[in-house]
Amino acid sequence: MRHRARKLIPIASDGHSCVGVDRSSAMLAEARRKADDRGAVVEWVPGDMTAFDLGRTFDLVFITANSLLHLHEIDDLVSCFRSVRRHLAPGAQFVFDVFNPSVNVLAGADGRRRTRESLSFIDPDRGRVNVDVAETYDALAQVTRGTWHLWTDSEPDLLVAPLEIRSIFPQELPLLLALGGLRLVSRVGDWSGAPFSSDAPLQLCVCEPA
Repeated sequence: MRHRARKLIPIASDGHSCVGVDRSSAMLAEARRKADDRGAVVEWVPGDMTAFDLGRTFDLVFITANSLLHLHEIDDLVSCFRSVRRHLAPGAQFVFDVFNPSVNVLAGADGRRRTRESLSFIDPDRGRVNVDVAETYDALAQVTRGTWHLWTDSEPDLLVAPLEIRSIFPQELPLLLALGGLRLVSRVGDWSGAPFSSDAPLQLCVCEPA
């Protein structure tokens, strides 16, 4: 929800009516706090993205920050897409982003702990926070199973957390959407609108009802 709220709250700040859905009460509370800090009015609703019913339709629905990749089973993905489809008003669009899987990266997921320089960040209290990741790839399930270690020079492992995410390959994505009653309208490689290619970091997709 944290990264999705970063996109939803500015939209709400512009005066648009917005609803945010998450099944985690803690995430909803954090999002509500951030919205209040910005003076943005957002309706926060507890719910599961695989099966939600808000009793209305919207001009835009989005699921960002690879959130779809937490759904490992085809049935769950299709159920999510069908739920989205039911909430799209005439002419509305559904936008989402997921990683563009790299076969080389997946093949290199050997369980060793490695530092991800691109994921490091600056914390206002701790300074530079580094990120190490140890991953293995389950090719049958198309799921990467990893452990993330956040650390600083003074705190060797300030946070250790598991993360399991699915890979959705470019060729299977339109088929999954079709099963959910949606059609892929366009796909670009990042949030700047760069063309989608085999080495693009993301699949940023715009969809509409089929």
